Amino acid sequence: MISKELKAIIDKLNEQGKMIFLEGATEEQIAQFERDHGIELPEKYKEWLRYSDGGELFLPAGVQLYGVAHKPIIDVDENDRPDEKYIVIGALASGDPVLCEKSDERISIYDHEAGDIDDELTYDDFYVFLNDLYELLGIGE
Repeated sequence: MISKELKAIIDKLNEQGKMIFLEGATEEQIAQFERDHGIELPEKYKEWLRYSDGGELFLPAGVQLYGVAHKPIIDVDENDRPDEKYIVIGALASGDPVLCEKSDERISIYDHEAGDIDDELTYDDFYVFLNDLYELLGIGE
């Protein structure tokens, strides 16, 4: 079961563009992934994984999110990040990775060109990130 907050976000995403949601991961699959890698994923991202274990949003040129049970799987050792405190959980069509912090709810976009994370591209949690995708991707322009 998903929260009313996530349901509202999913409904909004479906109104805004074409999405591919994958089958959700189970609580055990998420917990096993965390145990195997010695990490704890952000709570709101875990709720998303229970709804859709990865997926593609705003096709054809939007964002791909990674999962814990369906390919592409999150690679906690992915080199495409500024340092080890981050995990790559997806990528924009531009190739810039979507990151979560290992010990926080924050979600960030790593700007390859600038070589850093812009404060304007850091979100308090996964839901704030999802709510901003339409603007971030420039779809409304």
